Amino acid sequence: MKQDIQNILVIGANGSTGQLICDILADSPGYRPVAMVRKESQKKQFEEKNIRIVLGDLEEDFEHAFENIDKVIFAAGAGGSSSDEKTIAVDQEGAKKSVDLAKKYHLKKYVMLSSMGAENPDEDSDLYKYLKAKHNADEYLKASGLEYTIVRPGGLTDDKGQGKIKAEQSFDESGKISREDVAKTLVHVLAHEVAHNSHFEILAGDVQIDEAVLQIS
Repeated sequence: MKQDIQNILVIGANGSTGQLICDILADSPGYRPVAMVRKESQKKQFEEKNIRIVLGDLEEDFEHAFENIDKVIFAAGAGGSSSDEKTIAVDQEGAKKSVDLAKKYHLKKYVMLSSMGAENPDEDSDLYKYLKAKHNADEYLKASGLEYTIVRPGGLTDDKGQGKIKAEQSFDESGKISREDVAKTLVHVLAHEVAHNSHFEILAGDVQIDEAVLQIS
């Protein structure tokens, strides 16, 4: 029997991690990426790969992006160095709007790229406003009634992915992980039965992604 193809909306597709997510989805049987980008100038790289594109801005009305979508990966972010206003507009309110739309369009799963430290943001941290915005978005998703998985990586690097990580509900250590392994983890948890309604942190490690996620689910 032919496998149904699921359309996966990637919010934040033009970001470094978002681009990797789209590439992995494009090579994954059963998935078809839909790249949501803000500007016409960001479309070319996806057009060259025959990846479907939809224009949408998290600070505007982007409801049209959810038409004919099965699941969503939220990988957008203003970045920890952005202004407080921009961080709240994108990482918090933009994420919340996307949760509302996912619910309105009855999406089968919502995968959130969050950040290590978002569970209990440290008020003394330079990233407190960013982590607080992520925390608020995560809590909004948890309370939405949607099926979800929240993935919280440590510091992101551009190193080559190894397909191996370590995962815990919460680490007592800081650390880093490649964007590629984060992207692979986000795609892995799209499956309905994987990490159902759960959240966890990930760092570079030596356990295969599927095994590491299974151990903490």
